[in-house]
This record gives sequence, C-alpha cells and structure tokens, in this order.
Amino acid sequence: MWLCFSCPLAEPDSPLEDSDPKDTYLIPRNIMAEPDYIDDDNPELIRPQKLVNPVKTSRNHQDLHRELLMNQKRGLAPQNKPELQKVMEKRKRDQLELEKQKLQEEQENAPEFVKVKGNLRRTGQEVAQAQES
Repeated sequence: MWLCFSCPLAEPDSPLEDSDPKDTYLIPRNIMAEPDYIDDDNPELIRPQKLVNPVKTSRNHQDLHRELLMNQKRGLAPQNKPELQKVMEKRKRDQLELEKQKLQEEQENAPEFVKVKGNLRRTGQEVAQAQES
C-alpha cells in the first residue's frame, strides 16, 4: 500500500483491502491545501494577487496571438508555412540585421590605425595576386 500524507488511508480491516486490486489505489481528494486567508474577513490583511506576465501583456505578443487565432479560424496558411516557423524566421532575420548593424558601427568607430592596417593588408594581397598572374 502506498503512503500518501495528503490522502486519507483506508483502515486495515476495511472492505478496500479485500476488494479488487484496481480499487486499492488511493485517490487523493484534495491535493492543494485550502488557504487560510479566505475565512478571515480582516480588512488589514494583504491578499495575494496573481502576477502579470510581461510577455503576455506586450503589444507584440497580443498582435501575434490575435493574428494566429484569426488565421486558424479562417483556415488560412499563407505561404503554407506554420505561424511559428514564420515568427522564428522573422526573429532570426531581425537578429542578423542587428548583428550587421553592430558590425558596421564597430567598423565606423574603429581607430584610424586599424583602418590603415586593413587597407595595407588588402593592397598587399592585391599586389601579390598581380605578381602571381
């Protein structure tokens, strides 16, 4: 027999012990404990409130969810791609654009000697290729 602290146990001589083995498993009546602040009518008591999920309240998430629901109701699948795949592709595209922009800013903000060194390396390679040809 399993021991469960939140479940009432059958007495050893009860009819459950003699019945079908399928019925001997204990079924928990109430897994969650009842909060004790419900019974108190104390106005000074601070009651817990459900926290707001910032992702679900964001405008982006709400728009995406609305679009997904509308397309599912209509049965539309533009370009025959799942919505999740399109969203992931868009995120990847945005991330790549951001990386390119950061790289470009780094190149623009690089010190002068780094730019000159890169130019010298390029011209040196061009000269070497011209001599080999």
